Amino acid sequence: MRKDYKYILFDLDGTLTDPKEGITKSFQYALKHFGIDEDLVNLEKFIGPPLHDSFRDDYNFDDEKVEEAVTKFREYFAETGIFENKIFPNVKEILEYLHELGKVLLLATSKPTVFAERILKHFEIDQYFKYVGGSNLDGSRSEKNEVINHVLETCNISSMDDVIMIGDRKYDVLGAQKIGVDSIGVLYGYGSLEELKEANPNYIIENIEELKNIL
Repeated sequence: MRKDYKYILFDLDGTLTDPKEGITKSFQYALKHFGIDEDLVNLEKFIGPPLHDSFRDDYNFDDEKVEEAVTKFREYFAETGIFENKIFPNVKEILEYLHELGKVLLLATSKPTVFAERILKHFEIDQYFKYVGGSNLDGSRSEKNEVINHVLETCNISSMDDVIMIGDRKYDVLGAQKIGVDSIGVLYGYGSLEELKEANPNYIIENIEELKNIL
């Protein structure tokens, strides 16, 4: 059954753009600083989760090393990795379609807001978004439920029934559930069908054009 959602929250990495090359190379660059050599393919799992958590949980870095690793990551990402990125097919067309329908488009990403804004502008899709919500550079507000809550509070949105979150990983779905909003899992990003089914979004789609059937 089709539902008239007014506020559409989009994840960024793996949902609007394919950041694989830039993110994995930035991780590789940071890890080499600590004498850790990783193949790029092994670093794809870090596309989506909060940056600080990835270094802490997967490499057992203490707080000091996490901050050092994040600094090295951004040393590469801010100048080079941010543009080693591709917009997914039909994204711009769907954003324009939803915008013309009168939907309010909002970005909710665990990527720092300053980088997210640059990426949207680089791909010339920033004009479709009313607000860009991301994490802080110090690693705070990086959990997806925190980002979603920040976006909704900043935009004075109180009716959760009017909101839906779109993302490619379980973090997007689970974050939406914690706030009490519906969600759509997309399969063209970096979350597997198994991962998304386990998270249990309201909808799962294979390509972004299927949003026309839901929204």
